[in-house]
Amino acid sequence: MANVDGAWDCTIKSPLGDQNAVLTVQSDGSSFTGSMSGALGSLDVEDGVVDGDTLKWKMNIKVPMPMTLDCEATVDGDSLTGSAGAGAFGSFPLTGKRQA
Repeated sequence: MANVDGAWDCTIKSPLGDQNAVLTVQSDGSSFTGSMSGALGSLDVEDGVVDGDTLKWKMNIKVPMPMTLDCEATVDGDSLTGSAGAGAFGSFPLTGKRQA
């Protein structure tokens, strides 16, 4: 299992431009808790799952409109890559680097 814990400087490439935020991850076996905080506020991680080097979680956003984001990212050392799914709006690339 990869070391997924810590704070990650992330960028989601959305139609509204790059959304920069800090994802915090605290794993506990095959699950994790945390939050994602950025310019649009802070969101709690929901249903966080750790599967080897892959993280899966949901976030309920309110801005620019209420919806649930389905996120998945693979950790490789101090970087992560994945996507944030926004239902009918498609899926947006998500990247991150572990904070030092």
